Amino acid sequence: MTAQTPYFDASSSQDATGALDQQLIDAEVDSLPPPAPPKFGSTAARLLFAVSLVLIAFNLRPIFPSLSVVLPEVIRDTGLSTVGASLLTTLPVLCLGVFAPFAPGLAQRYGAEKTLAGALLLLALGTALRGVDTVWLLFFGTFAAGAAIAVSNVLLPGVVKRDFPEHAAIMTGLYTMALCGGSAAAAGLTLPLEHVLGSWQAALAAWAVPAFVVLLIFVPQALRLKSQSAHKGFRVEGLWRDRLAWQVTLFTGLQSALAYCVFGWLAPMLRERGFEPTVAGGIVSLSVMVQVVTCLGIPSLAVRCKDQRGVNVALVFCATVGLLGMMFAPTWSVLFWAAMQGIGQGGLIAAAMMVIVLRASDSHVAAHLSGMAQGVGYVLAAVGPLLFGLIRGWTGSFDAAALLVVAIGLGAGLAGAGAGRKLHVDVRTVEPGSSKS
Repeated sequence: MTAQTPYFDASSSQDATGALDQQLIDAEVDSLPPPAPPKFGSTAARLLFAVSLVLIAFNLRPIFPSLSVVLPEVIRDTGLSTVGASLLTTLPVLCLGVFAPFAPGLAQRYGAEKTLAGALLLLALGTALRGVDTVWLLFFGTFAAGAAIAVSNVLLPGVVKRDFPEHAAIMTGLYTMALCGGSAAAAGLTLPLEHVLGSWQAALAAWAVPAFVVLLIFVPQALRLKSQSAHKGFRVEGLWRDRLAWQVTLFTGLQSALAYCVFGWLAPMLRERGFEPTVAGGIVSLSVMVQVVTCLGIPSLAVRCKDQRGVNVALVFCATVGLLGMMFAPTWSVLFWAAMQGIGQGGLIAAAMMVIVLRASDSHVAAHLSGMAQGVGYVLAAVGPLLFGLIRGWTGSFDAAALLVVAIGLGAGLAGAGAGRKLHVDVRTVEPGSSKS
């Protein structure tokens, strides 16, 4: 028997507020009984919890650009080959795909808040270990931090949506800005921190400080909340055989591949073009901050369109051409291309989240499609920065990597055109205890 769930078509009637709300996909939506919002006891306690969630989001991105801006120094001091450096930049992205599927099960067993607290502790410890002057600890710390971010990526949006449903649009905006703010801060401040602290190791480890601070604030709150026992309920059949689901997954993965090429290699590429290290970090920071504008604006535009094919392809074009412009255009024009890339990439982040919701017939399908898109998509995304670095090592410059950028852009454009069609994935949502019909 197929579960009777409300028709889930955002494109027909949602306004900008609804569009923002729908970006948040609850990974625990299949749990029975459904997880209940915690009882905060006071407005102050609820406000503190909301601030804590936003601060956790801030800490989910610094490990990516912080390494990028000091990567030449890391290679110089550790003796890493280009292959080793490529693996180091790729490792946390790979973790996002490998560990994301474990998040819902951990939340069902221990509670979402306690799982988030554990992930935050692991993130802080992993980030701190990157400051130890040992190569294997640099890799291990990056691996641990990537695993923690994978779990947090899956659970945090659902906690925001569950606990603050009446303020979902505001919380989504703050959540998105915090993600971009963490990236921009790491890109722009890591090199100044290196100059102040005296080493790149200390600069990388410094990003554990905000994570530990948030941990001290969040853990007492998480421990006060009673976890609710739950078990898997609804299941979705046919998802992995559906062509549209794979187009959504490829679109999600390939746009992420482009994003992590920027996170991992844009700063070293700009430095190779002659920019001062701090200037290169500032350009990356600018590109990330521009992402906030389109990341917040695209959902309201996307749901008002007949379909999302044109929006998806246009955003891929901006992100791809913007990156190529930073690689080859005159240096005086790099700020323009950085802004263009940020406009495209920020829009793609939102578009990828939106098509997951819009192509799903109900919230259960959306959660499962999100899991497929994240699990497979991030593994695919990890190939982008890996190949980008390997091409640099094989050819001696970043120029040949332009072919990879074009290939990723073409693939993302084609997948985005398919994922943007006004259709639903052809799957069945089945109630617990139901037999196949």
